[in-house]
Amino acid sequence: MNNNWQLLIKYLPIFIPIIILELALMITALIHVLRHPHYRFGNKVLWIIIVVFIQIIGPIVYFAFGRGDDFRG
Repeated sequence: MNNNWQLLIKYLPIFIPIIILELALMITALIHVLRHPHYRFGNKVLWIIIVVFIQIIGPIVYFAFGRGDDFRG
């Protein structure tokens, strides 16, 4: 058990930037999903689930494929 904590402390400087990046991507994508009603594929509920539960890949997939056009006219 003590060895697990030592391993965690050893790799913590690597994990912290990854966790911060993941949270920033998730929050940014979630705000975008909630504010914009148009999506290329799927609906709002689907994209919320993808963004929140599929860690780093979910927000990237949303910005690459799911985000609809912001042009109104």
